[in-house]
Amino acid sequence: MKRQLSRLWLAGVLAIALPTSQCWAQDAERIVKAMSDYLGSAKTIALTFDTDIEVITPDVQKLQFTSSGQVTLSRPDKLRATRVGGYADVELVFDGKALTVLGKNINAFAQVEAPGSIDQLVQRLRDEFSVSLPGADLLLSRSYDELMMGVLDAKYIGRGVVDGVECEHLAFRNEDADWQLWVEVGARPIPRKYVITSKAVAAAPQYTLRIKEFRTDAPQAADAFAFKAPASAKKIAINALSEIDEIPQGTIPGVKK
Repeated sequence: MKRQLSRLWLAGVLAIALPTSQCWAQDAERIVKAMSDYLGSAKTIALTFDTDIEVITPDVQKLQFTSSGQVTLSRPDKLRATRVGGYADVELVFDGKALTVLGKNINAFAQVEAPGSIDQLVQRLRDEFSVSLPGADLLLSRSYDELMMGVLDAKYIGRGVVDGVECEHLAFRNEDADWQLWVEVGARPIPRKYVITSKAVAAAPQYTLRIKEFRTDAPQAADAFAFKAPASAKKIAINALSEIDEIPQGTIPGVKK
């Protein structure tokens, strides 16, 4: 069995390594630009997603943690996102003036002033709080510029199917990471799958985002981006929020956060 798997793996490597007329950087960049224009022109977006994040233990065992969630946005400055996993249940609400992060599993929330757009919020979360929204690069109004920054190599691989949807499969290389996109074929160039592989960490852990349902015409309630704190939830400083990550806090067998 191991020999058969090795042969299959080698055949796959050789097949993908052989130069083909499909592997054109300009095709990959064109598809990303079309996706970016489509997403950026949508005034409202509602989607559901699944994520997988891998960690490498000190004894070089790869473990994967899985979460699911929803994102609703209204450009330029309204956003609500949720993420539920085995260790955290988190909600983020942004109304253009304030950002609120609620840890339902710890019954606590933090709130900070954050005037500006969704693009400005995404950047501030990264710079000040080291927090990334699931697929945040894809939510920006000009996602092409962010995604293609630092790209050293781009390839159009071919076609693939994600959750029954035919997609264009693209592959890119940066200095520290390889990343792949599967973009829906047709009039709606929606990113259906996004994989980031770290080259700076041994065993190359991956982050995978799968976009499930996607709508640009979903009705939004008047209070869709208003935050109402649960009656028993306590308000704390944002830097005191803990146990809201996709990876469990503390130590589990062989894993340190």
